[in-house]
Amino acid sequence: MDQSEERSEIAFFDVETTVPTRPGQGFAILEFGTILVCPRKLEELQSYSTLIRPGDLNLISNLSVRCNGITPDSVSSAPSFSQIAPTVFDILHGRIWAGHNIVRFDCARIREAFAEIGMPAPVPKGTIDSLALLTQRFGRRAGDMKMASLANYFGLGQQTHRSLDDVRMNLEVLKYCATVLFLESSLPNIFTDKSWVSPNATTRSRSIVKSPPEGETNEISPATSTNAKNDSILFPTNERTGENHPILSLITHSSGEEVTDLDSSTSVGTDSFDMSPLRDEVNSESFQYDVHMDEKPEQESSKMSPAAAGSDGCSGSAGFLDPDQVSIPSIKASLVPLFPGIQRIQLLHEGVCLQLYCACLRVRFGLSTKFVDHAGRPRLSFVVDTFPSLCKVLDACNSVAQKLSVDSGSSSDWRAVVSRKPGYFSYPTARIHIPTAVNGDIAQYATEIYQKEASGTAQKLVFSKFDAAELDALFKPGISVDAFLSLDSYDYQQSAGIRLVAKKLIIHSE
Repeated sequence: MDQSEERSEIAFFDVETTVPTRPGQGFAILEFGTILVCPRKLEELQSYSTLIRPGDLNLISNLSVRCNGITPDSVSSAPSFSQIAPTVFDILHGRIWAGHNIVRFDCARIREAFAEIGMPAPVPKGTIDSLALLTQRFGRRAGDMKMASLANYFGLGQQTHRSLDDVRMNLEVLKYCATVLFLESSLPNIFTDKSWVSPNATTRSRSIVKSPPEGETNEISPATSTNAKNDSILFPTNERTGENHPILSLITHSSGEEVTDLDSSTSVGTDSFDMSPLRDEVNSESFQYDVHMDEKPEQESSKMSPAAAGSDGCSGSAGFLDPDQVSIPSIKASLVPLFPGIQRIQLLHEGVCLQLYCACLRVRFGLSTKFVDHAGRPRLSFVVDTFPSLCKVLDACNSVAQKLSVDSGSSSDWRAVVSRKPGYFSYPTARIHIPTAVNGDIAQYATEIYQKEASGTAQKLVFSKFDAAELDALFKPGISVDAFLSLDSYDYQQSAGIRLVAKKLIIHSE
């Protein structure tokens, strides 16, 4: 009999990784934790966890430490991935893999890690992704589908973002969800949508089994049950057919083909960019990829007319469109590759990347330097009032991008690109970002900035160095700017949305 046929245990696993801080930088696994579970009783049979020393300890940035608490010192004496790879392979190969958002994140990291050491990656017999499973079966009654929110809904305590703890929490969440679904299925006409309990009404408190002390477990050892109450909570199933099993009814074969009747909104067959294991402590606006320039930034000033400014720098046949030129039904969103194994949402208009030209935007709030990048440089942005036709376009972009984000399995909270807050003269606003261009150790603004003279010509401004204070003097509240904008999507720290990034700005003289 083939070994994979004998390996009936479900391998719940989770990885903790570094956080990429620049384009092209991948993820390095810092911790691997797994529990082998009996599929009939959901008993914990064996467990294994270990910290992992990355090839370069400098990959563990301060942001990475804030996300999972794993410091360079804590992994300095840990084994490398190549040293524990045979054990990981033996645990995972030929078994059903399970975890929260593993198809889009953890599975990809495992494949990458094995590829880096030139060793064949383990192949699952099937895959259970609890993010897609619970989104489709349990719905949004617990708010978003983050593991922390689900655990809070059931009173299971706080998520630690450590591998073995998170695996055990995932298993407990699934047990409780399955029990609720089983009870609801017994009286479907009575347990309606309105009977769902608000997550804020959760008052019960349960303790979750804690993982062993931080460090490595050298071998897989049998685990003993520490929660008799949880041992009795079983997944309801027809033992002959497995029908209506709340977990096993959603399994993807190793080929990637799904054996479920789920619609595309819960498909888990593709890998895409998602940072869902990270904490929510860092505001999503604090993250932008630095733009690496292949050529030395232009050092000479030049003059150009507003018309030339409108055509220069256009990308694709559509160029930059005035909002009045945009056909709302023609706005679409699609997933495009960003890095290997990572996708992002791109907004299209009539099949071409959508970019906008917005004339005479009034600056509401000047330059913000609240957030900094990994090098300590301020991430620059300012807020403008938006006019009706621009709002209409941005709202449409927001709608199609948010739908694709949900359909592709993201559990992040979506932030609208247009802000509508009472007390601001009823004008909606939007934030425009000025990205940083890095050439070696030199940082400059990636946005071309012009000053529009009274004569109607635009003088290009040249900055000898990155100086936020110097730039701040130009963006005073009340002035007008012409903006050439790209609409860049982001999904980071459990927040997602569209960011307006300035390719070119023309500041009107006062």
